[in-house]
Amino acid sequence: MTTDGGLLADQRRALILDLVRRDGAVKVAELVDQLGVSDMTVRRDLDALARTGAVRKVYGGAVARTAAADEPAFETKSALAPETKAALAEAAAAQVQPGTVVAVSAGTTAYAVAARLLDVPGLTIVTNSLPVAELVRTRGDNGPALLLTGGAPTRSAALVGPLADQAIRSLHVDLLIIGAHGVSERAGLTTPNLAEAQTNRALIASAHRTVAVADHTKWGIVGLSSFAALTDLDCFITDQALPAEAQAVLTESCGALLLV
Repeated sequence: MTTDGGLLADQRRALILDLVRRDGAVKVAELVDQLGVSDMTVRRDLDALARTGAVRKVYGGAVARTAAADEPAFETKSALAPETKAALAEAAAAQVQPGTVVAVSAGTTAYAVAARLLDVPGLTIVTNSLPVAELVRTRGDNGPALLLTGGAPTRSAALVGPLADQAIRSLHVDLLIIGAHGVSERAGLTTPNLAEAQTNRALIASAHRTVAVADHTKWGIVGLSSFAALTDLDCFITDQALPAEAQAVLTESCGALLLV
């Protein structure tokens, strides 16, 4: 068995697998630094682990073979837990003041929030979500003003990439409503899409306040890329089915925890 960076290949792969199981995902660049090996060596190790079914390779790294590895389409996610989404959306919409600028991220829970903002007077909605943009656009002059960021669409109908990031960085918004693919104490808010993570970071940087909305099933899910620490959030809105230990973590880390 060949060595690289002082470790046998089997030893490296065991370490990589431990990291994936602990964090849910690993990045090639981080493994290069941690293991002291070449980019090509890391990729060969990931290929070997993927062939055994231990991990799933994604752009820039690998993820555990769990639901956290997948990025469902917007239509698929829309059908999940509609009553919970509605309750979260009502609570999030109550955070919005008339006459303000509100950014709404991509995602089905954020979309549910946007649907409840259509009658808020004097509102401007900034979004990188194609479904949210279409929802606001169809209201015409009777709804909020709309600013669409531009960018390239993902499977979840989010506009991401350099064009979206550049547009967002030029803005100042009063409040950001943002969803997440997964939430954990260590990784914070995560998504399986690296480009979407970067665009979400730009949204957070542009906002005076950030409110995250995610149901209890997102807790413990770790996507490939983190885009916010729990301490970055001014408010976290979730449902009462969230385990008590997770509630304690969020209470301590976020500005406020709101259970619905």
